Amino acid sequence: MISSDIIRGYNDTIILSILLDGDSYGYEISKNIKSITDDKYVIKETTLYSAFTRLEKNGYIISFYGDETFGKRRKYYKITPLGVEYYKEKCNEWIVTKDVINKFIKEID
Repeated sequence: MISSDIIRGYNDTIILSILLDGDSYGYEISKNIKSITDDKYVIKETTLYSAFTRLEKNGYIISFYGDETFGKRRKYYKITPLGVEYYKEKCNEWIVTKDVINKFIKEID
């Protein structure tokens, strides 16, 4: 498992990446994160929904209710054009961050 402290600044990027593939709802996004990372990162529900609130407030995603005919209606999330631009910025930021951190990663016997 990866420490949530390490990845905290990139939860938005992770969520937006999943939404680039299509609209989705919280539980499905959470499952996808777990699956894509081979169970190395499990996002907490409170972290996920805090991110949704922040992303929506900033105009990076919009939410809407699905058309489920049985059971509880799901709240879906969709990335906006502004969200796509933000995602690109965060990806570029990650490239620089990774380059900086890699300069301090040393092989130790």
